[in-house]
Amino acid sequence: PSTDGLAKPAPKSLRAQSGRKPGGQGGHRGKTLTQVADPDVVVRHEPPACSGCGADLDSAPQTGITRRQVFDLPPIELTVTEHQLVSRRCTCGRITRGNAPDQVSAPVQYGPVASAIMVYLFHGQFLSRGRTADALSDLFNAPVCPATVAAATTRAAAGLGPFLQSVTTHLTGAPVLHVDETGLRCQGRLAWLHSASTDAFTLLYAHPQRGQVAMDAMGVLPTFTGTLIHDAFAPYDKYTGATHSLCGAHLLRELVAVTDHHDKGRCHHGGVPGWCWAGQVTGALLALSAATDAAPTGATHISAEVLRTQAELIRHGALIGQHTDPVTKVDQKHRALARRILKRADDYLRFATDPTIPFTNNAAERTIRMAKIRVKISGCMRTLDGAKEFAAIRSYTATATKHGLTTLDALTRLTSANPWLPATT
Repeated sequence: PSTDGLAKPAPKSLRAQSGRKPGGQGGHRGKTLTQVADPDVVVRHEPPACSGCGADLDSAPQTGITRRQVFDLPPIELTVTEHQLVSRRCTCGRITRGNAPDQVSAPVQYGPVASAIMVYLFHGQFLSRGRTADALSDLFNAPVCPATVAAATTRAAAGLGPFLQSVTTHLTGAPVLHVDETGLRCQGRLAWLHSASTDAFTLLYAHPQRGQVAMDAMGVLPTFTGTLIHDAFAPYDKYTGATHSLCGAHLLRELVAVTDHHDKGRCHHGGVPGWCWAGQVTGALLALSAATDAAPTGATHISAEVLRTQAELIRHGALIGQHTDPVTKVDQKHRALARRILKRADDYLRFATDPTIPFTNNAAERTIRMAKIRVKISGCMRTLDGAKEFAAIRSYTATATKHGLTTLDALTRLTSANPWLPATT
């Protein structure tokens, strides 16, 4: 970090071994603390005397060194940079004052690194505004209040317009897209956080509604023509320009609910006590998933015989489930599931016919899981505007991480009015 922020440059040994190299991934994942060849400080500990006879060892030959290294942080303190705007009077009588840098706009303010750390703790580590302010005050002896954290976050989110437009364009043209949505309470009411993501890009969008109105406002799905992976939520089917692929993990969870409900003795089809149609569908789905996982790299399809056999088992199981007599509302729901499997078998089995399509929609679920963690740690959003700021900043940091930037590096660029942008191609 530069000297106008909260932190001084780390020692070269920490920079070399921490794993947070420029353009690298987060350093703590998969890293272990190891000794370095060029420590910053070396302290020698000589033996005071011979442990046997007590003789002086000042002139004794050295036989070896045992190296032990301690990694620690230097004292961290604020560095104050004063910008003096000099005024001078011309011979014509006019007084002209020098111009301040674009980011220096107040008599006192925090620099880009300090602001980036505020946003990082608030929306990166999910501390509340109050705890973020307390952490900065305690760690760096910096007079920070919750309003300062909120203002830094708002300024950062306001600079993400070009980035969000770029990510929207990339997602719209993607061949495969993961989408999902989850509830997010704002101002004591239920709002919704929508997500669209690929391996390289992430977009989150907060909206008061869950359905098509919000999806249209997000700006990705109306013109998307690739393969859309989702969980059979009905509004996604409104986008007929896309090819649809339904999540196998969601279906397995629904099937488990059916088998749990139809315990032994309740379901007797084909004269097999304890047998349930959902169990047959589950087994066939898992067999197809295993076959795709075992397929050689570069294979365009799995064995036609395996696909035909397991697809027939799925169809026959769903046919039986469709013709069961519902006794309760739960039974009616399970019969509706069987009808859906029959109607959308191609969408559920698309992963088995196209190697570019995954079995699950876990990529989308991982994207919105962070919002759930944030709510668990620090509670609901106070305003919808705050939720939109959270969505924009998480979109930025998640996408930057996918491209090899660390979260703090990306945020420092953002608070320096030079946000990272993905390549146009």
